[in-house]
Formats: sequence, structure tokens, C-alpha cells
Amino acid sequence: MTDIPLVDLAAAHAEVAEEVATGFKRVIAGNAFVGGAEVAAFEQEYAAFTGVPHCVGVANGTDALELALRAVGVGPGSEVVLPANTFIATAEAVARAGGRPVLVDCEPDSLLIDVDAALAAVTPATRAVVPVHLYGQLAAVERLRSGLAGRDVAIVEDAAQCQGATRHGRPAGADGIAATSFYPGKNLGAYGDAGAVVSADPALTALVRALGNHGSVRRYEHDVIGMNSRLDGLQAVVLRAKLARLADWNAARRAAAQRYDELLAPLDVVRPVTLPGNRHVWHIYCVRVPGTGRRDRVLEMLTAAGIGAAVHYPYPVHLTPAFAGLGYPPGAFPHAERAAGQLLSLPIYPQLTARQQAVVVAALTAALAH
Repeated sequence: MTDIPLVDLAAAHAEVAEEVATGFKRVIAGNAFVGGAEVAAFEQEYAAFTGVPHCVGVANGTDALELALRAVGVGPGSEVVLPANTFIATAEAVARAGGRPVLVDCEPDSLLIDVDAALAAVTPATRAVVPVHLYGQLAAVERLRSGLAGRDVAIVEDAAQCQGATRHGRPAGADGIAATSFYPGKNLGAYGDAGAVVSADPALTALVRALGNHGSVRRYEHDVIGMNSRLDGLQAVVLRAKLARLADWNAARRAAAQRYDELLAPLDVVRPVTLPGNRHVWHIYCVRVPGTGRRDRVLEMLTAAGIGAAVHYPYPVHLTPAFAGLGYPPGAFPHAERAAGQLLSLPIYPQLTARQQAVVVAALTAALAH
């Protein structure tokens, strides 16, 4: 039995339950199940929250990334540079758009994309670079943009884990286009799958909207081959209710991360690093447990103690069977591979209490000692 979950969705629901129930009645009464007023309102509110002018709600985060990639011109023959240290959906979206993922390593400390390696991997076939904003903080997009100046290569930000985060005061997508996921466990989570694309470019936004609606801007008129990926009204109700609380929830996550930093200081783990200039929102709080195989034994003990710890992610993209065909051998990306064997995610969510964190750290202390 898990006494302290990795993410407590029930606690989050308790805060919005009444508002969601009222909104569901509104949608059902109006029969606006796909699109509609709730979706339009959410898109406006999420754009205002992020500070990026335009937002398009879609069915899930993977679709969001694929649509953004297709909007900037990724297709058959395109290369797209992305980090090996990411959830497989990042590479999957590239492949679904018709492109070829070109992997690079991550930085050894932040575990975000190695910008120098990404720039070195750009070729005449490169159409886009995808910095993945892992764990709740942004990669160094400004360095990518500077290095790509004058080249016809787009930056498509994977912002699935950084809702509300900024870098030097700028949010993901502020200078281009970004895709995000509202999977239930995200900082802003739906009651099922949902996602969005945000952009500063109205033309890109219009293309994303058309691509996600069967290539259509007017019913039965289809200018391009698109797909069916639209946000539904019921999910928009949930997202609007949670969005109104997201700033406070992110602040609570920051406070929890600070408590972890203090409690974990004496332990034999490597605590997460925040890049200078970043405002972190702590979607995931992961530590590194040194030693071959030690992390997995510690995880087993935490699970037995009722602590909902987890691993994000046990395999870099190139070591998954799905992308073995890219041809990268073991050892190709040492930082990503080392992290995959050491990372351990601890429970973190806005409702997590200081007492619960003390229990988590006590269990981790005992597991490390054992």
C-alpha cells in the first residue's frame, strides 16, 4: 500500500470538485463536447497565464508536439535534433511527423539538452531543434537561438513539464512555438489526455489549429492533410478550474522542493540543479543515487515502505527497442545513460506536507543505509 503517493490527484480534485461539477453541467446542457465556449475560454486564459499570445487546445501532448513540428515544416527527409534524455513521446512525435530524430546528450548536472552538442548536430537536413524542458525548468533556449541565427532551423520547445516556468523572465514559446501536455499528473492536469500548442506567431497558430482540425478552417473545406486532435469541453472545464490555482500550486511545489533540499543535504544523493535565470516549477523532484544498481534497490525499499517513488526515465531514447533503428550504440550518450541508472523521483505535489516529506526522507535514509 502506498501511504505517500508520487502525485496526489485526489487531493487536487478535492480543491476543484465543486467548480468542475458545475462546469460539467454547463457543457452537458449546451452539448458543446468538442471545442465550444469552455475551450475558447481556456485557450485565452492559458495564453494569458503563460504570457504567450496564442494557444490552441489539442487532444494530448504528443499530438501537440507533432502539430508544432509539422507547422514549422518537419516532414519526410527532415532531421530534428533532440536530447536522448527525454520521454519517448518527444522522439515519437518527430517520427510521426515524418522526420528523423537526431539525438544528442544532456548536460551532466541539469540533465537538460547539451546546447553545444545540439548545435554541432545541425546539418543542411535539420529542420528543427527540440529543447525538452525537463522536470519543471527551461533549457537554455536563448543559447540555441543565438547559435542558430541566420539558419533555417526552427526551435520547437517541448514544454510538457514546465507550465508556469520561465527563463530570464521568458516562458516557453514566447519567441516561437512550444507544445505542452495536460496529462493528469502534470502541474496542470486534465481528467484524461489533453494538450496545447502556444506560440507568439499568429500564422503558426492558425496552421496548428487547421492541422488539428482535419486541415480545415471552414467546415468541409480542407486545404492540407491534417489530423483529428481537438480539446473537448469537459477537459477544458477541469483545466480552467485548476489553472486558476496553478500559480499557488507551483509556489507550493517550490516550497516543497526547498524543504527537500534542506532535508536531503546530509544524505548520499545528488540533489537537482536549477540553471541560473530559471524559475522552476518542480514537476518532478529527482535525486541521483550513486552506485551501479543501487538506485533500484533503494526504490524497492521505498515502495515496500509505502513511498510512491519512481524513475523518470529508466531508458534513454536510443536504448529503447522502438528507436534501435537510429543506430546509436550503448555508450553513445554517457550522461543520459548514467542518469537513467541513477535517477529517483520523490513524491512532490502542491498538497504535500512537511510531515510527509520528513517521512519520505526518513525512509530514503534507511534505504540508503541498508
